[in-house]
Amino acid sequence: MHNLRIRRLCGILGGMGEPEIDANGLDAVRTCLDAAAGLSPVDALAHLREAADRLTDLLDETMAAAVLTGQASLRAAGARAGLTENAVGPRLARTRRLAAYADERGRVTAAALQRARYDHESGTARPAPKTTAMRFKPRRST
Repeated sequence: MHNLRIRRLCGILGGMGEPEIDANGLDAVRTCLDAAAGLSPVDALAHLREAADRLTDLLDETMAAAVLTGQASLRAAGARAGLTENAVGPRLARTRRLAAYADERGRVTAAALQRARYDHESGTARPAPKTTAMRFKPRRST
């Protein structure tokens, strides 16, 4: 019964016109896993590491889509991904959708998420990522 409810929920969310999971990202993870199949443990490590990295990126981008469209709060998205609430902000700051809303600590906060949602709903372009120009700093004052 539990599996049926999850499948039904996924079907409802998928049919709402909201962003879907990146199929290319899933295919890339599968390709890495397929490449690791049948290899010796030592030879499979590089393929498995690449699959893990790609899966982490896909998880982060999917969380960003869920919180940006209002399908989940920061806490709920983290809980569904098996993360603590404190781990979600820095991971969202590395995503394409929300990187521009990260604070100076490299985290996406609830306030920044509200701004991102507003920009997303109104069609406003997201702000340019903050960059600091490199400046010459002399070692000595003399």
